[in-house]
Amino acid sequence: MSGSTKSIEAFLNALWLEFGLSDNTLAAYGSDLNQFDQWLKSVTLQEVCATDISSFLLHRQQQGHSNRSSARMLSSLRRYYGYLLREKQISVDPTQLIDAPHIGRHLPDSLSETDVELLLRAPETLHALGFRDRAMLELLYAAGLRVSELVEMTFQQVNFRQGCIRITGKGDKERLVPIGEEAVSWLERYLAGPRRDILGSRQSDYLFVTSRGSCMTRQAFWHIIKRYAKQAGIDKPLSPHTLRHAFATHLLNHGADLRVVQLLLGHSDLSTTQIYTHIAQYRLKQLHSKFHPRG
Repeated sequence: MSGSTKSIEAFLNALWLEFGLSDNTLAAYGSDLNQFDQWLKSVTLQEVCATDISSFLLHRQQQGHSNRSSARMLSSLRRYYGYLLREKQISVDPTQLIDAPHIGRHLPDSLSETDVELLLRAPETLHALGFRDRAMLELLYAAGLRVSELVEMTFQQVNFRQGCIRITGKGDKERLVPIGEEAVSWLERYLAGPRRDILGSRQSDYLFVTSRGSCMTRQAFWHIIKRYAKQAGIDKPLSPHTLRHAFATHLLNHGADLRVVQLLLGHSDLSTTQIYTHIAQYRLKQLHSKFHPRG
C-alpha cells in the first residue's frame, strides 16, 4: 500500500469518526483524492504545491468537467489538506491561495402541486404492488424524505398514534417528522392487506417490501417514479429527490418558516435550506406575471 493510499484511508477514517459521514459521502471524497493522486506523476499527495492543484483543475476543465464538478473536487482537496495540516504532516496548505471556480446558483428540479397530485394518483391501487407504490409516494412527499430514508424504513420508526416518523439521517442525526392524515391513511391500509399479499409467508422488518421479501433498492424506486411520471404525462426531469424538493418548496409557498423546513429536511446548515426560498420566490414571480393585471 502506497503512502498516498494510507494517507487517504486515514483521512476518510478521521471523517467517519469525527462527523459520522455516510458511506456514499466518504466514497466521493476517496474518489476525488484518488483521481488527483493518479494524475500526479513525480510527487506524492503530501508533496504537492498550489501549482500542481491549479494544473490539475485546468486539466479537468480541458477534459470537459463543469465548474461545479471542479468546485466539488477543490472542496475535497481543501478538506484533505486541512486534515494534513492539523495532523502536522504538512506545514503549508497548498489549496489556501486557490480560488474556487465560479458557479451559478443551481435551483433543484421541483414539481407544481398539480404535478405532484398527478404523480400520486398514477399507481394502480387495485393491485398490491401499486398500492405499495402509492403509499411510498404519499410518504415521500408528506415527509420530504431522502430516498434511502424511505426504502430502509422499518415498523419501529412509525408512530401511527402521533402521526409521525423517526428518521436517522446523515451523520446519524435523528429527527421526528409529522406525516399528516393522508399519508397515515395510505400506510394503514397498505399494512392491512397489500403488504401481506406481497410478502406471503415471508417475514420482514422493512415497511416497504418487494415480491422477494426484501426492502426496495434506491435504483428500483427511481425506475418506479420514472414510470409513473410517464404515465401521468409529467414531462420534466424527475427523480425520488424531486419530491423532497417539492415538499420544501410547497411548504415555503404556503408560508412555512425556513427554520422549520430545515428541521423537517434534516439539514445541519440553514444555508442548505435557503436554496428553496429562491425556488419559492421564482414561482411567486411566475404567478404574479401570469395573473396580475399589471404583471
